[in-house]
Amino acid sequence: MRREPVGDPADPRLTEFLDLRDAQMRAAREPAEGFFLAEGEVTIRRALVAGYPPRAILTTERWVDALDDLDVTAYVVPDAVMDATTGYPVHRGALASFARLPLVSPGAVLESARRVVVLEDLVDHTNVGAIFRSAAALGWDAVLLTSRSADPLYRRAVRTSMGAVFAVPWTRIDHRGGVGVLRDAGFLVAALTPAPDAVDIGTVRPEERLAIVVGGEGPGMSPRWLAEADLRVRIPVRDRVDSLNVSNAAAIALYLLA
Repeated sequence: MRREPVGDPADPRLTEFLDLRDAQMRAAREPAEGFFLAEGEVTIRRALVAGYPPRAILTTERWVDALDDLDVTAYVVPDAVMDATTGYPVHRGALASFARLPLVSPGAVLESARRVVVLEDLVDHTNVGAIFRSAAALGWDAVLLTSRSADPLYRRAVRTSMGAVFAVPWTRIDHRGGVGVLRDAGFLVAALTPAPDAVDIGTVRPEERLAIVVGGEGPGMSPRWLAEADLRVRIPVRDRVDSLNVSNAAAIALYLLA
């Protein structure tokens, strides 16, 4: 590790770590500039194992020794500079900036997959990260996201997934032709919906190749995807609750259909 002490939060070397609480700015800036951030030693090491090239680390004297074996420049700052730069207390001690890798085609992701999760217009990074974590834990092979879904490499999604976004293959899929791509690859497409006329998911016999689609928070799945899916499935719930949080519903579905 190459250590560089920095004492000023306005130092241009820290620009990639500025204003992390400004979610709108960060979500627009990071993909455009080709990088993302990982927080904490465990997540940083998982990104390295997945092959993402490190750009720099921001940390303090308290935490720097734990990452000393890494071949990367570390900007070592006082606690006050860390807080002033990021805009919040970094409890996990370190932030790392990584270069993004080019997205692969849906066909390449689907080629060897049997179980795939499709996220249609999920905009909450926490829900996206939680679903990646469930997919990794329950043995699903890949995640596909429509273009309007949140960025899996945004810091909050990475943190919520505990680095599962680095372990599960993923890519973007076209919103209009996505069902056709899945079907052409031999997948049965099942839409998860609370609609009362959908099939009880507990009665579904898993297919050889299955894609489960979950819709956006609030509005749910779009009429296009519901209409084009091969099967609509639901998780029965008591009348006093109309639906589950999308990440909770996805976890149940992934367990039942794994």
